[in-house]
Amino acid sequence: MDTYYAVIFTSKRAPEDKGYADMADRMLELAAQQPGFLGVESARQEIGITVSYWENLESIANWKRHTEHRLAQARGRETWYDSYTVRIAKVEKEYSFFQDAVNPQPK
Repeated sequence: MDTYYAVIFTSKRAPEDKGYADMADRMLELAAQQPGFLGVESARQEIGITVSYWENLESIANWKRHTEHRLAQARGRETWYDSYTVRIAKVEKEYSFFQDAVNPQPK
């Protein structure tokens, strides 16, 4: 794969997060429909980390401006987040390891 971009969203949620899960599911559904979207990974403990992957900076800018996404951003600042940081990084190389590929399980 050629280079692509990662949007790294780290957040600390506010105690009141009613409606957050539904909105997060909706945003993932919408993002997946956007031109240039490549995928997403997410984890949450004390802080949440969501990394979405995009073909180019234009795709990221279009997603940031998406009307429904903008409404979710505003609600997040008002209700769901104590803090968050967004970082955009160019991914120039990737590699993976899969245990099953090294030690396949007998069938």
